[in-house]
Amino acid sequence: MLLSCKYCSAPVKQHAKYCGGCGKAIQQSKHGIESKSVQLVIAFYLTFLLYSIIAFFIYKEDEITLQTEIIIESIFIVLTLFFSFFDFKKILALYNVKYISWQSMIFGIVFPIFTAIVVYIFVEEINSLLFDESDNIFYEYAAYNYPLFWALLFTVVFPPIFEELAFRGFLFNQLRNFANPWVTIIATAFIFALVHFSFLSILWIFPFGMVLGYLRYRYKTLWLGMLVHFIHNLLVLMIDYYYFQNDPFKDLFL
Repeated sequence: MLLSCKYCSAPVKQHAKYCGGCGKAIQQSKHGIESKSVQLVIAFYLTFLLYSIIAFFIYKEDEITLQTEIIIESIFIVLTLFFSFFDFKKILALYNVKYISWQSMIFGIVFPIFTAIVVYIFVEEINSLLFDESDNIFYEYAAYNYPLFWALLFTVVFPPIFEELAFRGFLFNQLRNFANPWVTIIATAFIFALVHFSFLSILWIFPFGMVLGYLRYRYKTLWLGMLVHFIHNLLVLMIDYYYFQNDPFKDLFL
């Protein structure tokens, strides 16, 4: 089983005494690494599950103020940065472009275009059939001053940065210390879907999260996942914004 050097993230063999990448001594035992990672994964899961439950019930309220939205998003960012602090050097090493190929860049651009269109049609159809309502995100921000700015910030900018850092950065690294790559990819995707706290979302976020996890594993970087996440969310928001602008009853939401 290969481990990762905590200083440079280079792969090292289980019983190696020194890292072949940076030359520093491998001091922590395999058991010690696994035990600490299990504890961190449990703490991460329980913390973000509790956060998601609280946020879910807050969002169920009829009117959410901009201040409340900022507080909720800020708590997520602070929690993400807090956990990332425990694995700072290995996470920092993931912000590289060393292994990114032009093929992966093309995939990173084309794939989210496909997912945005498919997911938008799928979610709208399911909502129309089951709930007789639209799932247009932009209506949640329509009453704010500068609604497009806040919608872009909260749905397009923040999620690719901090969700990728939390799930494909910190959580992925910790799971890899005691699980094989595919278990790690599946587990991170499942938890990623679960904390979104929506049955319909789980149906597409889980496979979407598996693709993001594979990109993280295959290319050893967070940038590709961030690119896919950004383009997908941007296109979905722009479609929602287009339909909102052409809604004859949109003034009722302002």
